[in-house]
Amino acid sequence: MDETTTDSTPVRTARGIADAYVDALVELDPLIAVGLGRNLDDDRLPDLSPAGLEATAALARATLAELDAAEPTGGYPDEPERRCARLLRERLTAELAVHDAGEPFRALRNLNSPLHFVRDVFTLLPTDTEAHWQAIGRRLNRVPVALAQYRSTLAEGVDRGLLAGPRQVDAVVQQLDEWIAGDNPAGWFGDFVAPAPEPVRAELDSAAISATAALAELREWLRDSYGPKTIDTPDTVGRERYLRWVRYWSGADLDLDEAYSWAWEQLREVDAQMRAEADKVLPGSTPIQAMEWLEQQGPALDSPEDARRYLQDLMDRAINDLQGTHFDLAEPLRKVESMIAPPGSAAAPYYTEPSLDFTRPGRTWLPVLDPARIPVWSLISTWYHEGVPGHHLQLAQWIYQADQLSVYQVSLGGVSANLEGWALYAERLMDELGYLTDPGHRLGYLNAQMLRVLRVILDIGLHVGLDYPSDSPYRPGERLAPDNAREFFALYCGLPPEHLDSELVRYLGWPGQAIGYKLGERAWLRGRAAAAAAHGEAFDLKAWHMAALSQGSLGLDDLVAELSAL
Repeated sequence: MDETTTDSTPVRTARGIADAYVDALVELDPLIAVGLGRNLDDDRLPDLSPAGLEATAALARATLAELDAAEPTGGYPDEPERRCARLLRERLTAELAVHDAGEPFRALRNLNSPLHFVRDVFTLLPTDTEAHWQAIGRRLNRVPVALAQYRSTLAEGVDRGLLAGPRQVDAVVQQLDEWIAGDNPAGWFGDFVAPAPEPVRAELDSAAISATAALAELREWLRDSYGPKTIDTPDTVGRERYLRWVRYWSGADLDLDEAYSWAWEQLREVDAQMRAEADKVLPGSTPIQAMEWLEQQGPALDSPEDARRYLQDLMDRAINDLQGTHFDLAEPLRKVESMIAPPGSAAAPYYTEPSLDFTRPGRTWLPVLDPARIPVWSLISTWYHEGVPGHHLQLAQWIYQADQLSVYQVSLGGVSANLEGWALYAERLMDELGYLTDPGHRLGYLNAQMLRVLRVILDIGLHVGLDYPSDSPYRPGERLAPDNAREFFALYCGLPPEHLDSELVRYLGWPGQAIGYKLGERAWLRGRAAAAAAHGEAFDLKAWHMAALSQGSLGLDDLVAELSAL
């Protein structure tokens, strides 16, 4: 895969260039290495300073130059090479556009920021042996330096006039409060190292205290120095910045006005379905009333451990039911672990993919807002999204295909809208297959669909500055803005108030990402419909699923065409 020879001259293949880029980036960013399951005994953290950012950008530029030099005249005749080259070029170009616009200098948000990566990496490291814990201790000792580098990047952003919005500052300060709080003087890090064996506990406790002190120092700087400078900074980004982020998250230049109008049509359709289902849950109720009843009086689990076991059983049963009928899963894909998210996480559940060798399995993570009552109605569809047949089947199948594709195509080259679109498609598939016939569970599925519709409306409307339609039941013709978006959100979505608040802050701090769920699902459904029409009665859904999941990453510019041709 790495090289071919023409007239005795070695020529790098696109897949070879892509994987060489992964190898080089792993050396620059040890957190990426951990995500891939590499260099787990390393004790480094990435350089989060401006110099570290520039080193990563320089690698991307050099890789693009190498790719341009290696491409044959007339393009790659080999389909796998063409697809990999196109993905690598598009992804690196999108990443450099974000970098060159200075976005990393204001990378402060309530999730998916360098700060979160520094903590979350510890949840992915092995802890089976004393040697594992020693490696964790060495890496933990690096946390103060990494946070100081991150702070220097944000400070450089202040000097350049590139600041995060005030809502992001408030949210992160609150998160840091929770990370630091608790009975353990070393906060979350202290709780994390508590199970370590006695011979290394003293060293780990000391490292945890130092790391937590660095978190406290960062919190105070954000609250007392950085935060006041952001008071006049808008929480929204405007059309130009937004389009740049949309390309980054979707691999496409989307028509924002078309997507916004389409989402309002979807809102009306899903709302009608929710009203019909709500009447089955609680006769005469509105969807919000039915969901409040389910939240407060419907079936619930009594502890985080009960919830973890319940969700593990749900995923195990889904694998057993779907295997051989709608998917053909290799043995390593049939293991996925249910986990409880660490305190201070954002309110939304999430998934972490397996290591490249599958020694670390895929894992779903549940944030627990109220450990004494965990309602079930909204969990079923969500775990079809996060676990099986959602994120786990796609990402694990990609990794299983790494030898036929490239490591880049199945890992770092992932496109958010493709990934989230498949996961939302997976929820719909389970509804189509009859797994959501219980009215409460189906209302949970429809609420999840409504959430993703609202994400398109809110994310585009807020950042681009659009109006509620003239026929909107809420503030018709008025400008959609952060001050009224929360009330509108609550009219249609049955999430707990603290989850709604976290979601809204997420959209403001992560522009362009949230629209990929519904628009990505639309691309997957269009591709399936086109393939089914082309094959007629011979269309095999299981074969289509496996072929679709074995392509590796694609942006939305390419996804529908590639799916349609399967």
